Amino acid sequence: MFTGLVAELGTVLSLTADAQTCRLAVRARQILPGLKLGDSVAVNGVCLTVVLLTGTSFTADVMPETLRSSNLGQLKPGSKVNLERTLRPADGLDGHLVLGHVEGVGTITGITQEGNAEIFRITAPAALRRYIIPKGSIAVDGISLTVTTVTDQDFGVSLIPTTRKSTTLGEKGAGSQVNLETDILAKYVEQMLSARFSQAAANTKDGRRTGVENAGLTADFLAKYGF
Repeated sequence: MFTGLVAELGTVLSLTADAQTCRLAVRARQILPGLKLGDSVAVNGVCLTVVLLTGTSFTADVMPETLRSSNLGQLKPGSKVNLERTLRPADGLDGHLVLGHVEGVGTITGITQEGNAEIFRITAPAALRRYIIPKGSIAVDGISLTVTTVTDQDFGVSLIPTTRKSTTLGEKGAGSQVNLETDILAKYVEQMLSARFSQAAANTKDGRRTGVENAGLTADFLAKYGF
């Protein structure tokens, strides 16, 4: 699990693939001390497992599914990538809970200046849009960001200069693709509500509704499921 706070920008050394395997080698510095074989590292928001280590780099296997659902397949030697180590129990949660399970790829459609911030407009696959809400959290290339606005076509996020300077978004413009992971809490709530309403529908008898399915999302319901 991660927080979406990028620790450093790494540099891709190689992305090699054959019929059986695909491996990504990344030069890094800040995240290497204490890193061990088998540890997880988020690379542009994708949780990868370290399989090789040197004094200046790490290598991770990349599954075909990861290449299909993320932008890692576009990387080349010299590409910059966002890197983050896993969240430790003693760490503060300064971003939001990020699993490193990228759900799809969005496209930056435009960047505008607003005071000291830059507003990025980003499209999202249709299946993800219902989880993106104003003032909610989203991970973009592994960066924890707050959604500013949402339309039927895209959503906006606001970046301060430090974020632009210290992440891959500093090198990206309109047309660039970014990895997206929506807030896991929204998906858990949706699943629980879906199960509840499905059960309520199953309890309907003789065309008369029980009324349970109309109860809606209440404080008691959230408390019952640990929220």
